[in-house]
Amino acid sequence: MNIQWYPGHMTRTRRQMAVSLKQVDAVCEVVDARIPQVSRNPDMDEIAGNKPRILILNRTDLADPEATKQWAAFYRSKGYAVLTTDAKSGAGVAKFSAAVRTLLADKIEKWKEKGQTGRSVKVMVVGIPNVGKSTFINKVLGRKSAKAADKPGVTRGQQWFRVEGGLELLDTPGILWPKLDDERTGILLAVTGAVKDNILDVETLACKLMEILYHHAPELLTERYKFELPHEDEEIDFLGYELLMRAGRKRGFLISGGEIDTERMARILLDEYRGGKLGRITLETPDEYAEEQANG
Repeated sequence: MNIQWYPGHMTRTRRQMAVSLKQVDAVCEVVDARIPQVSRNPDMDEIAGNKPRILILNRTDLADPEATKQWAAFYRSKGYAVLTTDAKSGAGVAKFSAAVRTLLADKIEKWKEKGQTGRSVKVMVVGIPNVGKSTFINKVLGRKSAKAADKPGVTRGQQWFRVEGGLELLDTPGILWPKLDDERTGILLAVTGAVKDNILDVETLACKLMEILYHHAPELLTERYKFELPHEDEEIDFLGYELLMRAGRKRGFLISGGEIDTERMARILLDEYRGGKLGRITLETPDEYAEEQANG
């Protein structure tokens, strides 16, 4: 799977972030709660250096609540400050300012000792495209200042925003990483909308999503599309395509000759998953991630 996804503006952004890092006290990383580890830029550890970090598990309205609890506990066990939010509704966002001050308590105390009581706390907000970063910032601000849209690549330049109570946020464009290491990562980023749809064939992507849903939420899949899952003794060459066919047949998506319009069904599936119409589904778990790390 050859995915070309590292446009020039991402290279420039990374350079700008390295310069801006000297001006901030902490780094806030926003990730998609449906794919918390996959939606973390592996280069961010290097970019952020030794700055204190707070991890925002956003889009919790679309993720399995139990899985979100597991991920939050997992990251806290690794030493991260963690906040779970649904930036669209604003759930959890009000706790952000206090969480940042708790993270920087020692530094703020030193400022007070030096007589710098009113000094602003400066935080760089980072994240890959389309994890809800700008929507999150707008909720923190209480107004629409950062550009937000349900597609990747909207924020193109760095912007400073002042929040009441002595907090300043630096919004940065979403950046991915130059090299894709495995197909699974690319698939999960694509199905959640972190990379643009035109980089992958929509039917292939939908077939991959069907396979993932078959393993992670089979009951929600059958409830939504009203088809029976394959029996264990059925011989199926490509599970994802078979499930896509069954869903398309149930929806009545037929074209000339009685063939199933799998492309139409593919687009419907992706739209409905991204919109939460299938239910709250997380596509990876801490156990899966640990197993993957153990296997190299």
